[in-house]
This record gives sequence, C-alpha cells and structure tokens, in this order.
Amino acid sequence: MTLHIGVVGCSAEGAALCYRTLCVEGAHYLGQPHAHPEVSVHTHSLARYVDCLDGGDIEGVAQLMLSSARKLAASGADFLICPDNTIHQAMHHVLPHSPLPWLHIAQVVAAEAASRGFGTVGVLGTRWLVDSEVYPQALSDAGLVAVRPEAPERIELGRIIMDELVRGVIRPESTAVLRQMIEG
Repeated sequence: MTLHIGVVGCSAEGAALCYRTLCVEGAHYLGQPHAHPEVSVHTHSLARYVDCLDGGDIEGVAQLMLSSARKLAASGADFLICPDNTIHQAMHHVLPHSPLPWLHIAQVVAAEAASRGFGTVGVLGTRWLVDSEVYPQALSDAGLVAVRPEAPERIELGRIIMDELVRGVIRPESTAVLRQMIEG
C-alpha cells in the first residue's frame, strides 16, 4: 500500500521541487512507469512565515505549520514532510500537537550522511536556518560535526536564497558564490 504524503510548504519553490521529486522518483520506488504516491500540498503565504521569522516568533511558525498539518490530515494524508529547512526550527513546538507524524528533514539528512561515512557536514541555508541549531543538533545526534559559513557569507547566502532562489531565479554568478562557499 502506498501512503498518502502531505507536503507542508513554506516557499513555492521548495514545495514545487518536493512535489516534483516525489512524483518523478515514485516510479523508481513503486516499480512501474508513471507511478507515484498520492500527494497533497498546502502552503501559507511565504510572507507570513517571513514575518514570524523576522520577529523571532517560532511559535507563530509552528502555528502556521500546524494549520497546514490539520488541512493535510483532513485531506487524508498519512504523514507529513516539509521541504523547507528553515522552519524546522519550530518542529519542537509542532510535534506534540500535530495530528500526523512528520519526517524531520535534518534527521533524515544526518542519517544519510552518517550512512555514507561522512564526519563533517556543511550547512547552507537562509540566515534563520544557519543561525539555528536545526542541523548542528541533528548532525551531533548522529555523531557528525556541522560547519557553518561565517557571518558575511551567511548574509550573502541569505540574500541569494530569499531574493533569487525562492523566486525561481538562478544566476550563474550566484551559483559561483555558492560553489565557493561549499569549497570553503
């Protein structure tokens, strides 16, 4: 039996990429062409999340996530995923009140990194994510070390994500900056 996946989106780009990946990879995992799991997606306006994040209102982020969780539960979803790393910092407020179980993206990444024998993992993301303990904690729990960019790189990284990537804009010069950060 294939489970119904509920996607709690934050940015349209993250939700769309997650949905597309679930559908494209579904055939491989389900063993037949064109097969994919049932998927429902809910997103609140990204602006609502940004307002909460800028104000340090992690409980507000959690309430938005829980609102999506309830709507996805009502649609028949069996479990939830959120492709947007940044808002996982509210997960400790979400899980005790969620109507459905969640996959925690940082825990999944940490488990995969550990299974591949990595010892250190670079953390790139929005300034809210990189400043948080979402990845350092999950990686530490898996026996791994997190490395984060320095403050000036975090600012540039945040600008690229929020001004370009969440709008679907991919610039070669920004890609070069990200590659330089990764190499560092």
